[in-house]
Amino acid sequence: MSQPVAIDIRHSTCPHDCPSACALDVEVIDGSTIGRLRGSKRQTYTAGVVCAKVARYAERIHHPDRLTYPMRRIGPKGSGQFARVSWDEALDEIAARFDAAEAAFGAESVWPYYYAGTMGLVMRDGINRLANVKKYSRFYSTICANIAWSGYAAGVGKVAGVDPREMARSDLIVIWGTNPVSTQVNVMTHAARARKERGAKIAAVDIYDNETMQQADIRIILRPGTDGAFACGVMHVLFRDGLADRAYMARYTDCPDALEAHLATRTPAWASAICGVAEAEIEAFAHAVGETRRSFFRLGYGFTRSRNGAAQMHAALCIPAVTGAWQYEGGGAFFNNGAIFGFDKSLIEGLDRLDPATRVLDQSKIGRILTGDAEALRGGAPIKAMLIQNTNPMTVAPEQELVRTGFGRDDLFVAVHEQFMTETALMADIVLPATMFLEHDDLYYGGGHQHISVGSRLVEPPGECRSNHEVLQGVARRLGVDHPAFAMTPREVIDSTLKSSGHGGIAQLEAELWRDLQPDFRASHFLDGFAHADGKFHFRADWGNVNVPRKLKFGPWEAMPSLPDHWAVTEQADPQHPFRLATSPARSFLNTTFNETPSSQAREGEPSVLIHPDDADQIGIEDGEVVVLGNSRGETMLTARLSDGLRRGVVIAESVFPNRAHRGGRGINVLTSAESVAPHGGAAFHDNKVWIKKAGAPLAKRD
Repeated sequence: MSQPVAIDIRHSTCPHDCPSACALDVEVIDGSTIGRLRGSKRQTYTAGVVCAKVARYAERIHHPDRLTYPMRRIGPKGSGQFARVSWDEALDEIAARFDAAEAAFGAESVWPYYYAGTMGLVMRDGINRLANVKKYSRFYSTICANIAWSGYAAGVGKVAGVDPREMARSDLIVIWGTNPVSTQVNVMTHAARARKERGAKIAAVDIYDNETMQQADIRIILRPGTDGAFACGVMHVLFRDGLADRAYMARYTDCPDALEAHLATRTPAWASAICGVAEAEIEAFAHAVGETRRSFFRLGYGFTRSRNGAAQMHAALCIPAVTGAWQYEGGGAFFNNGAIFGFDKSLIEGLDRLDPATRVLDQSKIGRILTGDAEALRGGAPIKAMLIQNTNPMTVAPEQELVRTGFGRDDLFVAVHEQFMTETALMADIVLPATMFLEHDDLYYGGGHQHISVGSRLVEPPGECRSNHEVLQGVARRLGVDHPAFAMTPREVIDSTLKSSGHGGIAQLEAELWRDLQPDFRASHFLDGFAHADGKFHFRADWGNVNVPRKLKFGPWEAMPSLPDHWAVTEQADPQHPFRLATSPARSFLNTTFNETPSSQAREGEPSVLIHPDDADQIGIEDGEVVVLGNSRGETMLTARLSDGLRRGVVIAESVFPNRAHRGGRGINVLTSAESVAPHGGAAFHDNKVWIKKAGAPLAKRD
């Protein structure tokens, strides 16, 4: 007689690169196997809902292709030829190669490189401790949020806003620059509740008819990079038609009269010519937000993918300040809550050993850096050795042709700590097997909400997998460096960090599961003043002094418009490149996480590009036909899918597929630029001009 299966429900937090940081109820089967993951109903933002890809996490954590032991490359780079070695052999070689690079070229020739494959503070950011203690080249994070953070803080004064759960108490939820059905499912949880309980309307503002747009009552489809023009046209109508709250602006904003005068020429006709939205739609949207006090603007990361994204974010953010929506429950704006948590990461990152003179290298410019670009290297030594954790630059970084060339250098030593044999791991000299989040302890916060939590180790990792923290301990020991955190367990680091941050200790937080740190209503709605020194919301942005953690100046920040406007610095189509390409997120992938799981692969199918039927007809392309997209940076092959849910002259490739999934082995990021975006850097992934041509015989059409 078979024994009954023991299923224990444990709790954790999703660690992946998503603002939702969903609270999870996890099935642990017989103490060793992961079953179903569900959103916890005990945490009020997650509210029992989690995305489908995380719900099926068992197929990822128990995937037969997981890396489970260290390996050394024995064939050409990228060949996939590796031999098994011991952990001691692997770590000894990493330390020896780092020491050799430092001896020959200086400490800055070593570059620890990482990103957000996990958002846990210990496992994501601990690699900075190694860089700071050793004075290796430091890492400047630019591939995701800088642009939008800067635009939001320019208006509000910091990156925080209305409690996102207040969407459920709104009468109009404006979802702008994000596709939460695919990328932040909990946004839709609270918006749908408002619709059901209050009869609220949902408005979506984006660049194509995505899955969120299809659930919206009001649908605004823009040309890429024209949000600022649309916002200005809307605000023109608000002032013109008496829908601006002048009393609110007089008390809470810096220069309403100057803004009104500036917008006098930014008419709906002017805006329509730029953004492609009909004048009547601009007028109707303006009246919807102007006549609905409880209008909640949920602003997203789409702003952070364009060369003018910071200015566009600021322009969109100005609308609820003009209407005075901030003063009402269910009104105002939210993008991210990064400023409310106040974590002291000194121990995690070794900030006590940081030398400001050590150069900082731009994450997005890895291709230029590895191919010896003097400007990207900031005039310093070449990069000769790397340790890579939590990221897959061979697929996700811009300017992929340069990235591929750089990683192919025979004189570059690369160690990659990974869960699967990614395209970056294939280029490594040493590959180390990594744990997943349910196999180690870490500390989390939700940028898209207000909770902090400890994610505890629930099961043992397979084979010889080790956590990021353990790898850093092993490398540091062999390099002979000393820092207290290298001698501590992750739980000890978490406990100390919580205490130094004023959040109590680890035991208390574990007992609470998820702690709510949302400021009270008055603070969240800035009823006692916004976060600028003058207490005002700033219509006039001071781009040289934006209150964000990342202070380095990049791009033409001095030329940015101070008042909301259309800033025409995007990569415009031209006769040789008649299309604008955006690489929007795919629903079943998260960057390149989950593109190894069968269910995600089945849903996403093959790499494809959405093209307007009239554009396709003009260049003789049929649905299902293989096409080539190209520009001066490279070429890639995709399957054409015809859609009238985007503006003519715009094409959308939902990504990121592995390079190898594309015919010819060149992925979508061969087309994207690493050009610095003002004011604090970033990569303009949705801002590319391309040409399109036929590649071969048509494929079978989808149903």
